[in-house]
Amino acid sequence: MLLKFENVSKTYSNKKVVDNISFKLDKPSIFGFLGTNGAGKTTSIRMLLGIIKKDSGEITLDNKPINRRNINFGYMPEERGLYPKITIYNQLMYFSRLKGIHKKDADKEIKYWLNKLNMDEYINIDAEKLSKGNQQKIQFILAVMNNPDLIVLDEPFSGLDPVNTEVLKNVILDLVKKGKYIIMSSHQMMQIEEFCSDILILDKGKCVLQGNLNEIKNNYEIHKVEIITEENIEKHLNKLKLTNYTNVNNNYFINIKSKEEGMNLFDILIKNKVEILKFELKKPNLHDIFIERVGK
Repeated sequence: MLLKFENVSKTYSNKKVVDNISFKLDKPSIFGFLGTNGAGKTTSIRMLLGIIKKDSGEITLDNKPINRRNINFGYMPEERGLYPKITIYNQLMYFSRLKGIHKKDADKEIKYWLNKLNMDEYINIDAEKLSKGNQQKIQFILAVMNNPDLIVLDEPFSGLDPVNTEVLKNVILDLVKKGKYIIMSSHQMMQIEEFCSDILILDKGKCVLQGNLNEIKNNYEIHKVEIITEENIEKHLNKLKLTNYTNVNNNYFINIKSKEEGMNLFDILIKNKVEILKFELKKPNLHDIFIERVGK
């Protein structure tokens, strides 16, 4: 499957909210779709899904116009879309039938996914009685229970505690292993960095950065050092005129100009017999890169 988004634009009331953006998915993976609020992410997703029409450009699957007849979509929007006073089972069944799933197959899928996401006990509970995190898991089930080829996840980890975040992570990775193509939009950079091989960053409707995440990061120089010590080392930092740093319980993040400056600090600490528990030279992470590109 080759999904292409080529030179696509959309204008509302003389404001171009998506401005000539392009990307492609050519293998099962997770594609990170990033941007600030109002950057054009949701509009782009809705054009891909056929919810709204593009003004120009092409959205194709294997070089043919994409539509609901030639690809099975799964979409998890950022906004909640559950009926508050209907039981989880009944609304999962309702949406399954809307997607054309036979009642017997839908019953099997509902029970499978509720079990997989540790939600069995809520099967006959009204949606409004669920926590925000558990409602989020039901939204996820609605997106994947029709076995879609392409899955779009908008802020999938919103409201989840660390335990349920880990559960959902494993489920998403398992979907990729099964050959699914996933587009993930999120403001949680650590999770995008963990999941995504390729990314696109939008700012005011324009693409400001795109490509393989590892290759993007490799283009940056080392700019920080993380040090964990048994004692306060601020006197050594001040002597070396390293004044741009944070310190929480002797866990230091220190801005440096070069790798050599970091190694010089290491030598000074060793000479002064400072007990070092961790010393790591760091290149910018995705959070740093994102701020650099759209922070203005």
